[in-house]
Amino acid sequence: MRNTGARYEWGRIGSERTMEVPTTRFGMIDVAEDRVITFEKGLLGFPGRTKYCLLEPGDDACFFWLQSMEQPDLAFVVTDPSFFVRDYTVPIREEQASELGLTKLEDAQVFVIVNKVGDQLTGNLQGPVVIDTVSRTGDQFVLADKRWTTREPLVRVQIGAKLASA
Repeated sequence: MRNTGARYEWGRIGSERTMEVPTTRFGMIDVAEDRVITFEKGLLGFPGRTKYCLLEPGDDACFFWLQSMEQPDLAFVVTDPSFFVRDYTVPIREEQASELGLTKLEDAQVFVIVNKVGDQLTGNLQGPVVIDTVSRTGDQFVLADKRWTTREPLVRVQIGAKLASA
């Protein structure tokens, strides 16, 4: 896939450094420099795409968009799995924390990538996305715990409701 994304030229809105990022779903968006999340290894299947931003559709939203800043048509619907699965935890090994620059576990935010399968929204609980909220670095883990799947049911979609597929 060719890179038709942002040129990484920072501008300013007020005192905040921002960049215009083209997206196919949301048009041109302004992203503050401190909202950029770097995935050094990319996400699984997308190793060359390392810069993303998290788009929050509203203050009380439980689904978000993880938008590539390098490829306008690459975005994932993500959610915090604790909204749907009470006993889900992501073990973070010392070397994983070190790679992320994570010094305190409470600085980690876990998301899972969401898919729509029939009338069911599912989450990839086998491959969570972990973000250090301080350093703004992330990684996608592959869990050894086989009780979780890549299509773990989260919630049923009401008849007539729509979810844009990523």
